[in-house]
Formats: sequence, C-alpha cells, structure tokens
Amino acid sequence: MATDDLMARALAALPEVDGPLSVEVIHRLADTSDLATPMTIAEVADALDLSPHTLRYYERVGLVTVDRDANGHRSYDAEAVRRLVFLTRMRLSGMPMRDLQHYVELVDKGEQTVPERLDMLLEHRDTIRRQLRELTLSLAATEYKIATYGGNTGV
Repeated sequence: MATDDLMARALAALPEVDGPLSVEVIHRLADTSDLATPMTIAEVADALDLSPHTLRYYERVGLVTVDRDANGHRSYDAEAVRRLVFLTRMRLSGMPMRDLQHYVELVDKGEQTVPERLDMLLEHRDTIRRQLRELTLSLAATEYKIATYGGNTGV
C-alpha cells in the first residue's frame, strides 16, 4: 500500500469521523493490523512509497530500530512500521531531520520527556499552520491569474 493509498484511505475516512479529524484519521492511518508483519525492507518500502535506501538511512541515523531475521535481513515489526508512518508524515510536513532525531531520542528516554515532545509538536503544528496559510494565499494568487487568462478556476 503506497503512501497515496494510505492518504486515500485516510481521506476516505474523513466523513465518518466525529470530533478532531486529524487525530482520528492518523489513528486509522497508523493502524497496521491489516499489514502482515514482520515485513521485509522491500515490503515496507512499497507500503510507504519510500526507497529502501531511505529506510536504511532512517535506521542508520537512529530514527527506527529494525530487527534482523535468521539470515540477517531486516525484519520490520508493526511498531517500526507505525513509527515510519509517523516519520514520513513529519518529513512531508517539513520537520527537519535533526528535530525528528531529537524527538525519537526523547521518545526512547521515556514518559518523563512527554512535556518536551509536546512542546516540539505544538511548535511544529504552528509551523504547519503558517505554511497552510501561505499555501492558501499562493493558491488564491494562482486562481486569480488563471481567471485573468480566462481559465476556469474550478471553484
């Protein structure tokens, strides 16, 4: 299931959601119960639309821990896949690698770091909201130009 499929699944769930949409959608998106685990690197790469190189890099820089099977091949359990779903969403939203690394270090240190993790996520949310406002303005400017050239803006 590629990232586009994951996003389609999440977006399809929107009409069914009561309350905060983003939280419920991400819970559903991170649900790995329908994935066969353990998974190989090729299966995870295909499921998340990432390259095996990217997965190996995430492992090398400490973002995800991956077990090895009897032959020494990477074996991704459900927890690793859930973490990768989160990491890919954060990267797509523009979170820098150093911030992701710090966040994962905090997670690995335990519950006492929850306040710092929360602060990081609140700050990142503010950044995303600002980006959304900027993109909305850019979309409006693009729609304006399309209309000035006689095109249909589809609105």
